[in-house]
Amino acid sequence: MPKTSFTTELRELADPLWSRELTHPFVSGIGDGTLEIEKFQFFLKQDYIFLVEFSRAISIAAAKAKQLDDMAWFSRLLDETLNSEMALHIEYCKEFGITKQQVLDTRSEPGTHSYTQHLISTAYSKTALHTAVAILPCAWGYAEIGQELATRKMKLEQPLYKKWIDMYSSEEFANLAGWLREYIDREALLLTAPHKRELEGIFLISSEYEYQFWDSSYEMRTWPFES
Repeated sequence: MPKTSFTTELRELADPLWSRELTHPFVSGIGDGTLEIEKFQFFLKQDYIFLVEFSRAISIAAAKAKQLDDMAWFSRLLDETLNSEMALHIEYCKEFGITKQQVLDTRSEPGTHSYTQHLISTAYSKTALHTAVAILPCAWGYAEIGQELATRKMKLEQPLYKKWIDMYSSEEFANLAGWLREYIDREALLLTAPHKRELEGIFLISSEYEYQFWDSSYEMRTWPFES
């Protein structure tokens, strides 16, 4: 029987955290169409800020990757995020009455700030592999959530939420997590047990931040001061 892959082990380790996400009222509200629009608007603006910092982490990983093929893949991911996904995000925001300038003027709130600082700190201080592990819960988790929500029947007709579900349940988005998993599993073959434990910690921290990102958006949690 083949040995379980390292990323499968990571997913099993984080299952209690990921299961909480699927039952969070923000995620459930997207799935059945009942989530209040203002909460999703808050999420969309914070998610754009997240994508900016996500891109910074990817760019650092590209510079640190050991193999040219891996550098090229991280570079393609960066190009796709910066020049395609973020542009689509701006257009999607317009459908919720959010202008491009409002998105650009958005302040990073506590949940977003903590999560992105974790990604940037990992990218700067560690290897490309560490960064891949740090961003995997976002890429893989959104794919799982999108696929799960696609199986649920909306209680209310909400085409804008359906568009979000369609995007993250797509095969194209799933392929992103697939490549990250392949890269991590390949690199993990050469790692010692202590190094794997370090990566497990990074994965679990990102998984917790994923949950907190949903929760912060649901509560529309902001800094307790005016900037």
